[in-house]
Amino acid sequence: MTSVDALMVGTGEYTTGYVHGAAAQSDKGAGVVGLTLFDLRRQGKLGRLLMAGTSGTKFPGVREHLERVIGRRYGLDATFESYPADDVQRDPQAYAAALDTLSAGDVVTVFTPDDTHFAIALAAIERGCHVLIAKPLVKTVAEHLELLAAAERHDVLVAMEVHKRWDPIYVDARDRIRQFGDFSFFQSYMSQPKTQLETFRAWAGKSSDISYYLNAHHIDFHLWAAGAFARPERVRASAADGYARAQGLPTEDTITLTVDWRNLKSGNCGTALYTASWIAPTADVHSQQRFFYMGHKGEATVDQAHRGYTLATDAAGYKSANPLFMKYEPDADGRFAGQSGYGYRSIEDFVEAARAIREGRSRPSDFDGKLATVGDTVAATAVLEAGRRSLDADGAAVAIRYDEAGRVAGLETVR
Repeated sequence: MTSVDALMVGTGEYTTGYVHGAAAQSDKGAGVVGLTLFDLRRQGKLGRLLMAGTSGTKFPGVREHLERVIGRRYGLDATFESYPADDVQRDPQAYAAALDTLSAGDVVTVFTPDDTHFAIALAAIERGCHVLIAKPLVKTVAEHLELLAAAERHDVLVAMEVHKRWDPIYVDARDRIRQFGDFSFFQSYMSQPKTQLETFRAWAGKSSDISYYLNAHHIDFHLWAAGAFARPERVRASAADGYARAQGLPTEDTITLTVDWRNLKSGNCGTALYTASWIAPTADVHSQQRFFYMGHKGEATVDQAHRGYTLATDAAGYKSANPLFMKYEPDADGRFAGQSGYGYRSIEDFVEAARAIREGRSRPSDFDGKLATVGDTVAATAVLEAGRRSLDADGAAVAIRYDEAGRVAGLETVR
């Protein structure tokens, strides 16, 4: 069995579950990326595990946190090599030193503020590493195409981590949607509670916005489901604001993208609305997530947040639970038992792909159409960037231009 080494770039909520010196108050207090990679190491699929952040003085707290929520809870080895050293107050380039210790064919995960994805991913690609990047992959089409060219040049796998593609409900809906004929209408909503604004205070509105952060999920899903026979062509954005700015954050509260689509064979038009917010009230779920899809021959409605499984405890009150994403409760023997969760599987499948490439059983191009590869997700970046451009142009329409082969070529503001 071939094992690879893995570097986790980013030490925040999704990697470690550690935020502002304590466990995150969300549903990810034990993190996702770190927990998954620690378990894959237990299985012999990974060797060395490294973690890079910008502040070395944070690592003692991270280690204590991971030992408590992972090591002692599951009996799982949660150790890792860290960059920069524990006595370094700040080093934004620490990931480069960590990369220098890896070999071609190793894995790098990038879960950092959106505007840092490009530089980190490019550095990893140039060292011959396979790179899994949090959504959005990058913020602009130009950066996306540059990463695509670099990945092809170095023959490595680069993909966006969008775990909805492993959710069994979303997978089934996608397979059915392909039988619904021409695309007509799509509407999605995704939110996080306003407490997350404190979690994201360091970057919210400075390096990214809520559309990039949350709309990316359903834009990717829509393209995954209907992109073979329809494509987005024009984007207009509008936003609500006031709450975040009152908290000292220069960002919108809620962003809606209105996107005109065109069916490729018939020429018929479709319309999509993607809405994301981070000022939702505390509720029975951390994140509201739902969509409606209508084609000419059928429709589908999915409420991802409510699976008919509810819990009530003195400590946490009433909650709608979703262990299908990540099962944090230990099994009867006290061991981690979340391997079937779609949050786990989206990371595991990338690691398995990297191992297959290293062993010569596969090539990076074999995973186009299977993973959310850099080559498969250009249109998602185009919609997101067009949305930001539209907001900055007071709601002006932004057209997505395609070349003769149907590939995204760029954006153009339509006055």
